Amino acid sequence: MSGKKTALVVSAHAADFVWRCGGAIALHQKLGYDVTVACLSFGERGESAKLWKQPGMTLAEVKAARRREAEAAAVVLDVHDIQFLDLGDYPLDFGPDSRDRMVDLIRAVQPAFMMSHSLWDPYNTDHMNTTRFVLDCRMIAQAWGHNPGQKVLGAPQLYLFEPHQTEQMGWKPDVFLDITEVWDKKRAAIECMAGQEHLWDFYTNVAENRGNHFQRNSGGQSGGRASKYAEGFQAVFPRTVDEL
Repeated sequence: MSGKKTALVVSAHAADFVWRCGGAIALHQKLGYDVTVACLSFGERGESAKLWKQPGMTLAEVKAARRREAEAAAVVLDVHDIQFLDLGDYPLDFGPDSRDRMVDLIRAVQPAFMMSHSLWDPYNTDHMNTTRFVLDCRMIAQAWGHNPGQKVLGAPQLYLFEPHQTEQMGWKPDVFLDITEVWDKKRAAIECMAGQEHLWDFYTNVAENRGNHFQRNSGGQSGGRASKYAEGFQAVFPRTVDEL
């Protein structure tokens, strides 16, 4: 990897990184980070209904279409690198080979921070199982006895991005990130996901609501910083600070 600061986003399906942290990706790329996105699956079975409704559609064709969408979105967001692990979906296959591949990727990227899904999602267990998988891999990547000779991982924060039905997931944001300056990139990336057009305006509304929360939590009517669009995240680990 280069000497630049890095980040790693682990997305269960090919579109998740766009809806949930596309703004964070574009913003941090603009700030000089190299952001890597790892898509564990293409969402080919469970999140591609629009494609499956077309006569004669095949699994290979669905995967190819979803890959093209994700790659196009990654270009719009200036993603440094996007990788597709192709682990299947509904359910994802988190076998030992998949774990070793992810640990190798984490150690190669050496992220300053990581992002993945909420810890609980009964509507889509691929999401919450992804984060359990990421936590396991983060732990292994820190172990000096795993593949001695590789550079050991430090202690990157893991931020959990917002789930689809927030109130049902036990997800509580403690970080709001203003993405107003890169909103046009995120919206353009959202519109790359043609297979899930029904979510375009939904996630626009989420960003608008989080923009309101950003302003209220930065001072509200007593001088809060204006924000039209924001993303919310929940930190897993304590943050170390020198002052409050």
